[in-house]
Amino acid sequence: MPAVSVANPLALPRVERLAPGARPRPVYLVVTASTYLEGEGFQVRRPFPGLDLGIADPFLLLDHIGAVEYAPGEAKGAPWHPHRGFETVTYMIDGALEHHDSTGGGGYITDGATQWMTAGAGILHDEVPPAWLVQKGGLFHGVQLWVNLPAAMKWTPPRYQDIDAGRVTLLSSFDGGALIRLIAGELGGYSGPGVTFTPITYAHVTLSPGSRFESPWRPDFNALAYALNGRGRAGAERRPFGEGQLVVFGNGDGIILEADEVQDSRAPQLDVLILGGRPIREPVVFHGPFVMNTREEIVQAIRDYHAGRMGQIPPTRIDFSKLHGDRGPAVREQHPGG
Repeated sequence: MPAVSVANPLALPRVERLAPGARPRPVYLVVTASTYLEGEGFQVRRPFPGLDLGIADPFLLLDHIGAVEYAPGEAKGAPWHPHRGFETVTYMIDGALEHHDSTGGGGYITDGATQWMTAGAGILHDEVPPAWLVQKGGLFHGVQLWVNLPAAMKWTPPRYQDIDAGRVTLLSSFDGGALIRLIAGELGGYSGPGVTFTPITYAHVTLSPGSRFESPWRPDFNALAYALNGRGRAGAERRPFGEGQLVVFGNGDGIILEADEVQDSRAPQLDVLILGGRPIREPVVFHGPFVMNTREEIVQAIRDYHAGRMGQIPPTRIDFSKLHGDRGPAVREQHPGG
């Protein structure tokens, strides 16, 4: 880590610090992620659900996968399964996944790339490590975020966005000490490439030891920060947090994050996901891979799935890693302006 870097962060556009007199959002809560097994048996850390979904709204779930060094034959994925009523956003920091779905969409997600799948009215998909990663083993580190859809959009046709690492908007903090990878939404007047139905901001920020990140934040959005690795402090009160912990901010004009001066040798920087969105404030009925507004809609989703109305599994599986000519994980570097 990081999967996407730059030779000179000082040459990037800057996200300005909070204006004089602006009120930093205080830290409302720090949540330590719980550990679960998913898919074919891979381990994830999950700060929510478990947290009151009203606090995380419009986000439904955040799974942190790794960082883990797989031995040959150990890498596992999530075989074919259905979804309805929300979007899945998979961000790969290290390693790789292949995505296939019943609409014929899919792609190869690796080293800073993101796949954005809108399940909408219903879809079948899988996410599996490519054959080379299963055979050889290697480093694997990624995050999956579930974003709710409002009732009016739950029946939208499925769609797939492949956000290659080269399309991510790269920014720097006011002092150049933090590299910001803006995946979706707006931050400091800049926009990320992800197209969203639900208004959100989603970014990966790397803070060098002792550096500080400040940013104005939309007043109608909630604000969350999840530590992928490293240690730091949040808010004007400098509340400590570290790897596997989620910071929930209260109301205010902007957010503040700082990296501790001394970090562990295995994680020399603080890497944080920052995310926020406009709460939907609608009833949520959560049943496995379906997220709807009523129990009746969940029952209908189960019936539709068993009746084959969410699509069919394609007869053949494309090995996207071969199409990309990838022989294994590689760190990507971008330079400002290209």
